[in-house]
Amino acid sequence: MKLHQDLKNPKNSSLSEEIKVQPSQLRESAEANGRMYEEQRKLEESFTIHLGAQLKTMHNLRLLRADMLDFCKHKRSQRSGVKLHRLQTALSLYSTSLCGLVLLVDNRINSYSGIKRDFATVCQECTDFHFPRIEEQLEVVQQVVLYARTQRRSKLKESHDSGNRNGGSDDKTKNADRNYLNILPGEFYITRHSNLSEIHVAFHLCVDDNVKSGNITARDPAIMGLRNILKVCCTHDITTISIPLLLVHDMSEEMTIPWCLRRAELVFKCVKGFMMEMASWDGGISRTVQFLVPQSISEEMFYQLSNMLPQIFRVSSTLTLTSKH
Repeated sequence: MKLHQDLKNPKNSSLSEEIKVQPSQLRESAEANGRMYEEQRKLEESFTIHLGAQLKTMHNLRLLRADMLDFCKHKRSQRSGVKLHRLQTALSLYSTSLCGLVLLVDNRINSYSGIKRDFATVCQECTDFHFPRIEEQLEVVQQVVLYARTQRRSKLKESHDSGNRNGGSDDKTKNADRNYLNILPGEFYITRHSNLSEIHVAFHLCVDDNVKSGNITARDPAIMGLRNILKVCCTHDITTISIPLLLVHDMSEEMTIPWCLRRAELVFKCVKGFMMEMASWDGGISRTVQFLVPQSISEEMFYQLSNMLPQIFRVSSTLTLTSKH
């Protein structure tokens, strides 16, 4: 209401300084994205699948070659582009069809480096009138983690004092004391946003360097973290989720074609199993799962992954009916 009154009387506006849209950064990012897409065409494939034994549920799958933060940035394609995106996000904020994405982060809860810093920069481009600033949300997460670690450490100490632990528990207690503010691989924290382009919820999933190796299994903490994230999506009306298919945001030298195929097959099969579990969690609600691969991946590799997806999921086929005269 205050904003509405100030818009009617712009001369006496007290909120004009608080409304923060940084056109220079948005314009620079839009121009950079335009140049990038000119150099490298955006690739996308869509699939419709049915999962379930007897009562089948339809889901939409998308495979995209894109940057994860593209779903957060406001694209200034036209003069009112930012306003329209923000309006659409605001209108669906209290709906039963929320959108989320998974960011792969390290074990420190901050926004100082890597994709955490890039994400925080995008969050600061437009004012969030509904949720606290991302710095404040991260401070709350730190307090919760500190409380949880303190409780866990006290229980370990009690069990050690009672003689139920062997000598190795001293090292575990020391590690817990030293890293009491860090989270473990497979754990994640959530931030909420009303000022991003297409995203309401961000899942910050902790991973370590083990995801770069080629020998992770379905019991790896990162995979189990994805399962827990999908479970949260079921219980909180998040019907669209974007997942990094290769469990990395950037490619490196050790990520060869066989490595990419093995990793994609593992994630596809695990996510399929988790989606089948969803039916028992939420009663079978149609969802959209977007698998993202890094922009530096080759076009040939993208289409190999695209051919793999329908082999793992049951893709709906069209039926053509003809009449006999």
